[in-house]
Amino acid sequence: MTRFFSSILIVSLLFSCSSSRGLSATTPLTPPTHATVTSSYWQQHVDYYMEIDMDVNTYQYKGKQKLVYTNNSPDVLNKVFYHLYFNAFQPGSEMDVRSRTIADPDGRVKDRISKLKPNEIGYIKVNSLKQNGVSINHETVGTVLEVELATPIQPGESVTFDMDFDGQVPVQIRRAGRNNKEGVALSMAQWYPKLAEYDFEGWHADPYIGREFHGVWGDFDVKLTIDKNYVVGGTGYLQNPNEIGHGYETGTVNRPNYDKLTWHFVAPNVHDFTWAADPEYIHDTKQVPNGPLLHFLYKSTMPQDKLDNWKNLQPKAVELMQFFSNEVGQYPYNQYSVIQGGDGGMEYGMCTLILGEGSFDGLFGVTAHEMGHSWFQFILATNEARHSWMDEGFTEYICTLAESHIFNKDFNELSKRVYGVYSYLAKSGTEQPQTTHSDRYVYNRSYSISAYYKGYVFLKQLAYVIGQENLEKTLKQYFKTYAFKHPKPIDFLRIAEKTSGLELDWYLIDWTQTTNTIDYAVKTIENNSVTLERIGLMPMPIDVLVTYTDGSTEAFYIPLQMMRGEKPTSATIIKDWAWAYPTYTFEATKPVKSVEIDPEGLMADIEKGNNKN
Repeated sequence: MTRFFSSILIVSLLFSCSSSRGLSATTPLTPPTHATVTSSYWQQHVDYYMEIDMDVNTYQYKGKQKLVYTNNSPDVLNKVFYHLYFNAFQPGSEMDVRSRTIADPDGRVKDRISKLKPNEIGYIKVNSLKQNGVSINHETVGTVLEVELATPIQPGESVTFDMDFDGQVPVQIRRAGRNNKEGVALSMAQWYPKLAEYDFEGWHADPYIGREFHGVWGDFDVKLTIDKNYVVGGTGYLQNPNEIGHGYETGTVNRPNYDKLTWHFVAPNVHDFTWAADPEYIHDTKQVPNGPLLHFLYKSTMPQDKLDNWKNLQPKAVELMQFFSNEVGQYPYNQYSVIQGGDGGMEYGMCTLILGEGSFDGLFGVTAHEMGHSWFQFILATNEARHSWMDEGFTEYICTLAESHIFNKDFNELSKRVYGVYSYLAKSGTEQPQTTHSDRYVYNRSYSISAYYKGYVFLKQLAYVIGQENLEKTLKQYFKTYAFKHPKPIDFLRIAEKTSGLELDWYLIDWTQTTNTIDYAVKTIENNSVTLERIGLMPMPIDVLVTYTDGSTEAFYIPLQMMRGEKPTSATIIKDWAWAYPTYTFEATKPVKSVEIDPEGLMADIEKGNNKN
């Protein structure tokens, strides 16, 4: 999702396209099929077929949806649920009330929803719904459609749901909407009735209150009919560029003389579908060597310096795509699009919508973050609502690493700010465990720091625990094992354990399930004898640098006993430190002048002032 810098939110959103004014037809690249993770793993599958007719004057649209749902679970399903996200943008909705009652509301939302007029609200109205041709009862409850099935869905059974629905695009409040502050006509995120996910934890029919999504893997076939003057891009591959007169830089096209055109997109193996449209989009492309074609859609009416930023972004976006593919795993689709959406940033399948009129640094930073989400969320599809730190924190880590590589910056220096923000939260008295549901944080600030910054530190500090090379191997194996699945925290941890040969459950438990903090101190130095103290509740292995009275230095490594091993190190390895013992004493080889714990600053110790004596 959006990228944070200290308490400032720099945003971005979603998208995907092709060619000079529209999208070129391209053969979809079928993502690789990975072996089942375990014999008991399963996930649901859904195929969407949708026909949409958009009225750009009233911002209302009519939709027909055919949905083929396969129950791969071992359970009999007696009901299903759909998300109706646009219903959040109505006065009195849960999103509206929460924004007006939380102590620190999102500045882009505040009380704006409560002031929307009937022709400005968002809605999705389900007019009819059938299961295998039989009409079924359904009830709209806020942003969720509750569906009573005609017959239960058996394990292994596929059923077809046919739906007619109407929608209205809200004035842009957050992520999606119309005519936003940058003048983008339509930013269509979370715009269709979307089947809720069912997994080993049951249904995830969460109301849309603040943030985060979770979707079912499947294939999309979408036909969008819209005013002929609009340039459209969407998740997936355009199938009919010659029919609509878009998609070729040269050559003759047979464009019909209609008021509306129908754009046909196909998207294989994704868990969401997004599109955007504007009559003033410029469309550029840039080929990634041995990778996808990148597409850039942005408003032609921006000032020249902003247009220059978008041109300058394009070669850097190629570098980003190459970096992420090398460091995590090969990007599996044939295209990716960066679209000016006019409202911060949000990741979606094969695309992002981002703010377009900021500085170049901001444009690059948000693009880096949202593109990074193509790996950590849109290929490794964690449940954002329950594990937001896994997609936000991992993405912020990898995009900052990419920034350091592309602009030749010191990654450890860039990370110091992140550690500092986490430390602020840990000492603020407002921290909640990372297991907190994303909508249940008392403060938006606490959610943001926990997800983005503490999630980042989880990875950066894990390199300190298991070694940088082991972390790099872990990320690649994690991608290889769980691409196109719904991994959980324990799945990532088990990969790290198998890669490093170390026991790491303590790290996941203390860091993500509690608000325990790390605080180690140098207690006393007496000649050759050094005593350290554990003040915080969270255990860690300890790197120690000893400076002797003769001016020489020696690095020591104190393993954490419950790790049952050590990271690769050139330091002198001494006896284990068992967590329950608050102090630890060791003998150096010569009289000691000074001692420093964690000299490289890789441990998230919240009181670094007592790390040196």
